[in-house]
Amino acid sequence: MTYRFFRGLFRLMISFLFRVRAEGLEHIPAQGGVVLCSNHISNWDPLTLGCPLERKVNYMAKAELFNFPVMKQVLPRIGAFPVKRGGVSKESIRLSLQLLRSGEIIGIFPEGSRSNAGGMGKKGAASLAVKSGATVIPAAIIGNYSLFRPMKIVYGPPVDLQEFADAGSEGLEQATDKIMSTIRQMTHQHASNL
Repeated sequence: MTYRFFRGLFRLMISFLFRVRAEGLEHIPAQGGVVLCSNHISNWDPLTLGCPLERKVNYMAKAELFNFPVMKQVLPRIGAFPVKRGGVSKESIRLSLQLLRSGEIIGIFPEGSRSNAGGMGKKGAASLAVKSGATVIPAAIIGNYSLFRPMKIVYGPPVDLQEFADAGSEGLEQATDKIMSTIRQMTHQHASNL
């Protein structure tokens, strides 16, 4: 109930302020675990990534945010769970796998931070997908969050990582490269027709 309320509120806000429109919603599976991987350009990205979807999207959020009483109450209700700065804890990984195996969606920004936009991806998304068997859906957020200027988010077809299932650490790096290159291709392909 709380998630749907906030999602509706955020939808109105981002569609009004940033003129965000969504494409490729048909690529989001109706059920089953999904690792939703996107580029990362702004603190608004989690809202932009999840708002257009009918399914709930869960996120890792900085543990420090949960120190504020209001945030501690609101964040879990909108799908966020804490992760410590400087690395993902075993507890966060365990919870992520549990959510994926129970058919939930986890939103991840493989670049890790906005300062790394366009850089190398981190292996967490690929690792979670391979371990859980979840579907990997790439997404590209296109635009720059200028008020009342058009933006869009594009959801792409699933990225097949089966070839990397038993390939170890090197395989996870290759899987991450495949995810990141797909997101970059989507960004370049759609950037010209905002």
